[in-house]
Amino acid sequence: MEILNSEIIRAELPAATLHTSLGDTSMESMTLLNEIAGTYPDAISFAAGRPYEGFYDVSLLHAYLRTFCHHLRTERGMSEPEVARTLFQYGDTKGIITDLVVRSLAADEGIEADPASVVVTVGCQEAMFLVLRALRANDRDLLLAPSPTYVGLTGAALLADLPVLPVRTGPDGVDLDDLADRLRGARAAGHRVRACYVTPDFANPVGVSMPLADRHRLLELAAAEDLLLLEDNAYGLLNSAAERPPTLKALDRHQRVVYLGSFAKTGMPGARVGYVVAGQRVTAASGGGSTLLADELSKIKSMLTVNTAPIAQAVVGGKLLTHGCSMARANRRETEVYARNLRQVLDGLDRRLGGHADVSWNAPTGGFFVVVTVPFTVDDDLLAHAARRYGVLFTPMHHFYGSTAGHRQLRLSISTLTPKRIEEGLDRLAALIGDRLPGREGTGENLPSGAP
Repeated sequence: MEILNSEIIRAELPAATLHTSLGDTSMESMTLLNEIAGTYPDAISFAAGRPYEGFYDVSLLHAYLRTFCHHLRTERGMSEPEVARTLFQYGDTKGIITDLVVRSLAADEGIEADPASVVVTVGCQEAMFLVLRALRANDRDLLLAPSPTYVGLTGAALLADLPVLPVRTGPDGVDLDDLADRLRGARAAGHRVRACYVTPDFANPVGVSMPLADRHRLLELAAAEDLLLLEDNAYGLLNSAAERPPTLKALDRHQRVVYLGSFAKTGMPGARVGYVVAGQRVTAASGGGSTLLADELSKIKSMLTVNTAPIAQAVVGGKLLTHGCSMARANRRETEVYARNLRQVLDGLDRRLGGHADVSWNAPTGGFFVVVTVPFTVDDDLLAHAARRYGVLFTPMHHFYGSTAGHRQLRLSISTLTPKRIEEGLDRLAALIGDRLPGREGTGENLPSGAP
């Protein structure tokens, strides 16, 4: 073939021709934090909300896999070829451990669910996207969510083209009066509010939990207003209290709650296994019967990820079986570590910063996160400065509000650090804050030893 023009024209894709979600600042949050952590590997990180790593044991992966295979042979009566096929082939779109998920929900949360209502997903992130994609029918549709909220929810909504209407967060979680006002105002403006996303237990990023009375009130509001609730419960089991409050799903008597679950914090994040419990009925427009919402979600999943990796499900399933299908039991050691770390961080903040009237923080009773409020702007430039000059990392709270500046809060994750690293990290954080207080901006006089 003769090339008529020797000048090669390379393909260019104008950003304006790509999906609008790619231009949103919230889509860059996780990448930015990972880049800064990678650039400053010696910085002490209060940024990542990851599980504690001190009890990881590679040999357990093999043990869990053997346990699950034994379960397939004995409880499900599978032959050796069937066991092999279950692990090596694609498998059911809804998953191969739906029965174990149901047993776990009953054991840990008192939730009674039908395995047919469960879809095992590639992490809870996929579960969120499947639900939001299914609920978004046209441009009238909206989602309610607390502000601030988990960036993964914001990102999933962007990908699903479902606008998020923020609801004020109070000291005990989502403000129910504001929720009712926002819901009714949106409907009066011609919008259709499809659901409200809520994390009643140790919400990311603020760490607060809803009182039992508010849980009942929220369910009553949902029933009265014909509203679905998307309950995200990634952290609920990580509670050192003698009694945990019931989940919304456990209290739900009117199928108002779609339950989003994850084994990332309690099982292993590397497996990437989550799930959704969606037993709501979906009626056909022609009156020709109904299906479960879970069945509709599995249709979307079949075109998105086909199925969740059977090997990953088998490992998680083996861990469930090893501990009587109770992830609360499986995480007793980790829960003790999180409780210890949380006490140490709260006590450490008080010792270092308790004398500053314009510096404050909340005091969650569990979970991974503490939010610190300061009298200066906390943005990504300050985070980079903190990593470079003070050797400490945190998460600026603006990432959870969907904006880029103007917020005077930072989130600390307490989950992965040892006691020694917590003390060193708090020394560095206190030095940064001390040097930024009014009248002492940028002096660096509090820089602790050991910082870069």
